Amino acid sequence: MPVTNFLKPYQKEQLQQALRESQCPYFRERVLMLLLMNDGKTYQEIAGFIGCSYRTVAYWCTHGEPDNLDSMKDQRQNGNYRKATTEYIELLMEIVRRKPSELGLNFDAWSGERLANYLAQSTGIQLTGAHVRKLLKKQQESTSRRCCTR
Repeated sequence: MPVTNFLKPYQKEQLQQALRESQCPYFRERVLMLLLMNDGKTYQEIAGFIGCSYRTVAYWCTHGEPDNLDSMKDQRQNGNYRKATTEYIELLMEIVRRKPSELGLNFDAWSGERLANYLAQSTGIQLTGAHVRKLLKKQQESTSRRCCTR
């Protein structure tokens, strides 16, 4: 049986105000999850109402702190998330065309992790090897589409 009215009045008021004022749909969704849970809704009911997965509801209802609204915000909004810029991608494409030994490195072939580490030193943008491989694949696909459409 779900617990109702677990939020203190000031917490509920703060969440309702955040729901009204926030422009971020993800943040609003997470706030709404806590408010619906406070009204006695189950995770399954909340997931059905919002249109998201049960796991998402369970995660945010467990990890969202009513006294700390920042706990429900996407941390990328705080500047912790650095995405690949146009300059980063251009440098990636330039580097991948060269052999690592040409750049004074002690290996003969690039891997996603090696590219990510090299670019992190050059740009300060730390991405995973998997992310770098996805960027490369995306660039190769867009290049082949341009060639085929001309």
